[in-house]
Amino acid sequence: MLSESALIDIRRHLHQIPELALHETATHAYLKEVISHYPQTWLTCKEPEALPTALLVKVAGSQPQRTIGYRADIDALPVTESQQLPFHSTHPGIMHACGHDIHMTVALGLLSYFAEHQPQDNLIFFFQPAEESESGGKQAYDLGLFTGDWQIDEFYGLHDNSDLATGTIGCCLGTLFAGTSEVNVTIHGTSGHAAFPHKANDAVIIAASFITQVQTIISRNIDPIACGVITFGKLTAGTIRNVIAGEARLEGTIRGLTEEMILFLRQRVSEVAAGVAQTYNAKIDVTFNQGGYFPVENDPRLTANFIHYMQRTPGVTFQETRPAMTGEDFGYLLHQIPGTMFWLGVDSPGALHAANFQPHEAAIMQGITAIQGFLTDRMQH
Repeated sequence: MLSESALIDIRRHLHQIPELALHETATHAYLKEVISHYPQTWLTCKEPEALPTALLVKVAGSQPQRTIGYRADIDALPVTESQQLPFHSTHPGIMHACGHDIHMTVALGLLSYFAEHQPQDNLIFFFQPAEESESGGKQAYDLGLFTGDWQIDEFYGLHDNSDLATGTIGCCLGTLFAGTSEVNVTIHGTSGHAAFPHKANDAVIIAASFITQVQTIISRNIDPIACGVITFGKLTAGTIRNVIAGEARLEGTIRGLTEEMILFLRQRVSEVAAGVAQTYNAKIDVTFNQGGYFPVENDPRLTANFIHYMQRTPGVTFQETRPAMTGEDFGYLLHQIPGTMFWLGVDSPGALHAANFQPHEAAIMQGITAIQGFLTDRMQH
């Protein structure tokens, strides 16, 4: 099995070569290079032509009763790193700000162990592209990557957590992450001279009214005990200070812990847009992405078993966590295949997706030890 120092070197190399969804060519090549140095006796690799940056590695079990899947996402975010680390990103404007370099390194550590110690059951490691966008998990499933000899009976995966102490395993029964739906809004007003506002229809004013009214959906249309989020993180309008903007475009996200909540929020956003359009005598187009990300709903039986193992195992720090409004396309895979997603604490000073996200690397070996023990235990029951 790889040493802790070797794993940290791998993580730092991955951190330097972050790539966006479906463009993870250097990452894919490096993963293959690392795995090529493992014992190959029980390993089989699969590189699907239809999803070329994906990589699946099967470890043949000695007496397989099932096939257990383990997923690690490999893409990065369009974030400019704010810290000048010795191993900072060498790709301008792109960063592993969500810790997928940690995810990959933990998976490589687990794979190195089972390449040397043949598991009882079959194991399939899925290095998945396009988690942050483009729904890589859904693409993989819809392409039939998990059929035939590659069929998976139960799936596991982690996400690092900047708020949990380094090495802590966090999980909960039921929904771990929210489902998401992206929303785009285009407001069509009438441009004009800043000095003659009565001859124009200001798209900026309309956009401001729309954003304000949309926020009342959360505060006044849903049960306070329920959970929902509507955030518009991008607003684009206008070209110069003395011209009234005739068009504005907003990009946002909707999140809920159930599909029913997401559908309700989508409906109310459309209704608010129609009302604002009528009020301002404008046209407002609202579109939603197809499908969105499903909530990450952990399988009750498998997750209870996972939690029980982590709670009773010496050396493992476990914390029961609450559902988070974070989106994750592992939810689509868990919608099709029973399994569990869990947290790995990395105690970063910066939050997930932040330019100063800096996970503690001690979490890598602690995570590998806990997960390797769980997978071994799972195969015996």
